[in-house]
Amino acid sequence: MTELGAFVPTLLCVALLVALTVAALRGFKAPHSTAPALAILRGAVQLALISFILSGVITNPVFVAVALLVMFTVAAATAARRIGWSWTHLGLVSASMAAGIAATLAIIFATGAIPFTPRYALAIGGIVIGNAMTIATLGGRRFAESVNARWEEVEGWLALGATPRQSTLELARGAVYSALIPSTDQTKTTGLVTLPGAFVGAIFGGISPLEAGRFQIIVLAAIMAAGSITAVITVAALAPVRVRPDRPR
Repeated sequence: MTELGAFVPTLLCVALLVALTVAALRGFKAPHSTAPALAILRGAVQLALISFILSGVITNPVFVAVALLVMFTVAAATAARRIGWSWTHLGLVSASMAAGIAATLAIIFATGAIPFTPRYALAIGGIVIGNAMTIATLGGRRFAESVNARWEEVEGWLALGATPRQSTLELARGAVYSALIPSTDQTKTTGLVTLPGAFVGAIFGGISPLEAGRFQIIVLAAIMAAGSITAVITVAALAPVRVRPDRPR
């Protein structure tokens, strides 16, 4: 089978899955029913581009650093847009993600659990950045939704003399917990319900299952650590509200 011919089953598979996605959402008349399909198509184009670029630079520390910076910038901008775009939110999300990611990667490489090489830095850095983005988005949106739903309660606390932070403290704590639920459940069910991509990819790359498992548990711990720091900083900074926040879109 030629190199181009090998992609035919892939293209057919993706096309059918996209069609199935749109059909399910349109059948239920869900809003923005084409958004997941467009995300798949965009992701495919971006993966093709990044695969082509990285094939020649994956061992170059400078290019890997640039790739990670681009990933981080796009991730922070995406999370900021999801919780309500503003330059303030972009700065907040960037700072919270940077704190979580930097602390996590510093521990991983300083302990020698994973060698500090461009290849490993790109692999685990990309995974942690992507998950920190998701957790920042979930935490920010959940907090705004909770404050909106219970605004009368928040106003009551403010009227009684509570500070803006005190009036939303329990809602902020609940938002942090909610933001971490998907990552927590994925970690708890690893090996029983799911085989994470890093684990499967490592095995396909020729690493032994034991070594792949060791790498995966480091990845899962890194996701939880970076996500926890990101969620706490993001929500804590959003928590002191004096006016009802806009509903996230």
